[in-house]
Amino acid sequence: MAGRPKQGIDYSGWSVDIFDGDKKIDKLLDAKGWKGFGIYFFLCQRAYKVNGYFYEWGYDDCATTARKMGGGISSGTVKETVDYCLQVDLFDKRLFDEWGVLTSRGIQRRFWTVLSERRNKTVYSEYWLLKPEECKGLVKVSLFPDVQPTNSYLQGANDDVQPIKNSKVNKKDNTVFQSPELESAFQMYLLVREHNYGSILPEQVQALREDLLSLSNKPEEQIAIVKKATAGGYKEFRGMKKGKRISQTKKKDNFNNFDGRSYDQEMYMGLIEK
Repeated sequence: MAGRPKQGIDYSGWSVDIFDGDKKIDKLLDAKGWKGFGIYFFLCQRAYKVNGYFYEWGYDDCATTARKMGGGISSGTVKETVDYCLQVDLFDKRLFDEWGVLTSRGIQRRFWTVLSERRNKTVYSEYWLLKPEECKGLVKVSLFPDVQPTNSYLQGANDDVQPIKNSKVNKKDNTVFQSPELESAFQMYLLVREHNYGSILPEQVQALREDLLSLSNKPEEQIAIVKKATAGGYKEFRGMKKGKRISQTKKKDNFNNFDGRSYDQEMYMGLIEK
């Protein structure tokens, strides 16, 4: 199977002075206590593990987060804590409102410390907060080339994104999909793939198109497959996973089987009588 550039990070460094000089943390502890800090820490760690610098999260995930954390934390406490973190800028409110992700400059600075040592230094421009001088060598691409932000001040965020029309990939490939949205997503995938794995031959581009068509004949599924490959940094396309059918026949064992337990009880009583 083709290799995939690592997205998350295995270790995140937290400053030993986090409880000494960080006013945002002081505010969080004062308002929400250690449970609140635990929720914030948990969500940050999820961001580092899954995507490296952001975590796709919404209020519908409050109950799931509470269940995973345990310790008597309720979904209401999770929601209140996230709201407060957005209020004091521990999480960036604009990106949460626009894109449904939890991130911050602090999260991204810690992530960049690791990313700067990697060959693949690609991030999504929609989610990135650090200034160019803070992350030299970074390549920003758009994950959603056809989606326009709702606020006008976001337009300037994409000024330094590599335009697809100037990509070498486009000059090699003369075949296009009939769906403009699919073609746009495909060209973005080629741009990211070329950056991660090097130049690609026209024959390889054509093979990728044929592979995509073989995986699905539905345009919406094809677009989803391409965007998933772009987001994951895949070298090749992968089909959409289908849900596995759960067998209604449960395997019995001696512990859960009523007859088995009755037999064990009879044996036990027989030993006592002896």
